[in-house]
Amino acid sequence: MKQYVWNQLSAREQAALLERPALREDAALQARVAEIIARVRADGDRAVFELTEEIDGVRLDTLKATPEEFDAAETALDEDQKNAIATAQTNIRRFHEAQLTGPIAVETAPGVLCERLTRPITNVGLYVPAGSAPLPSTALMLAVPAAIAGCSTRVLCSPPQADGRINSAVLYVARLCGLEDVYKIGGAQAIAAMAYGTASVPKVDKLFGPGNTWVTAAKTQAAQDPSGAAKDMPAGPSEVLVIADESADPQFVAADLLSQAEHGPDSQSVLISTSAALAAAALEAVTAQQARLSRREIIAESLAHSFALVVDDLETAIDVSNRYAPEHLILQIENARTWVERIQAAGSVFLGPWTPESVGDYCSGTNHVLPTYGFARSYSSLGVNDFLRSMTIQELSASGIEAIGPTACTLADMEGLDAHAHAVTLRLEKARGTAQ
Repeated sequence: MKQYVWNQLSAREQAALLERPALREDAALQARVAEIIARVRADGDRAVFELTEEIDGVRLDTLKATPEEFDAAETALDEDQKNAIATAQTNIRRFHEAQLTGPIAVETAPGVLCERLTRPITNVGLYVPAGSAPLPSTALMLAVPAAIAGCSTRVLCSPPQADGRINSAVLYVARLCGLEDVYKIGGAQAIAAMAYGTASVPKVDKLFGPGNTWVTAAKTQAAQDPSGAAKDMPAGPSEVLVIADESADPQFVAADLLSQAEHGPDSQSVLISTSAALAAAALEAVTAQQARLSRREIIAESLAHSFALVVDDLETAIDVSNRYAPEHLILQIENARTWVERIQAAGSVFLGPWTPESVGDYCSGTNHVLPTYGFARSYSSLGVNDFLRSMTIQELSASGIEAIGPTACTLADMEGLDAHAHAVTLRLEKARGTAQ
């Protein structure tokens, strides 16, 4: 990790430093994804079988996970693993249930009642990546809020392993969360199957879950097609930003930087410190700890575009963080909670020395599906509301149309929309007993 001093950089250098590493969204990838989507739309299940063999090197007998596979997955996990999953599920459910809000009803004027109601998105698709590390935690983060929201059709896709089965922990989580429509499909073909439907895979209205550039491109293309499916949020590589003062433990700081770097070679870890000595000690600890980790080669690639930054004070550190808008923000500083009001853009925030980002990934209860690549400026962490849609209702009495009808007519006349005004004046005349 390179180290910089913020006040020694020009404004242009500061802006360049905070830019994310460029995503590999080349035209060839977009074209290949479009081709995969077109094949799945045209040939359905047959295309999915063929693409799974071509891309993943796995020949499947069935796309849908069988009851026997669910049973085998449950048997494969030991009690400690099952208990850990159950604890995480309980905490995630508890936090997400608290996000539900009741309907709103407001009489905005006498005789004018306005309401806001929510309904679950009926059909949702949940994508759980596998890649170099299967993610049963992501299955929990998607399946639990979908169940709380009451989505009636919940489809889960996850790439098959070499044996043609989904990772046992992912499959166990699916059963625990009441998912029956689970499919052994990965990549762009999984997104296409859920977005457009096949003979085996139900079509969904909205897609959820992280993935590689192929998955991200497929979600984007499907979301731009009225016949496809909406998506949860824009996504890029995973990232963490740690703000640390002289009170921080450099070993803790290093561990947090490394835990994010191991996600993948395109992940980014950033340290901002008010102490040059702490920054140096943390970088030394990164080197020492990295050597003992199993994914150290992946970490090395990630750290090549990560950096440490020394700033004059915490005010500057928070300002820089708000400009960067990290997916994960860790405050290893004294009185961390007193700085929360200053934080304007972050996906998820971790306060104090005893709160590693890892607990948010797994079991604190918050959701780990978060906006990345600077999208925390305009998007929120995944929650129950993402699986709901709202609609408004209005009901006017005769006195209500008399109260606000003239206002509507004036505004309609200003816009030159006389049919709008006419729909109101007819009722005004009727309400006043002056209709012709």
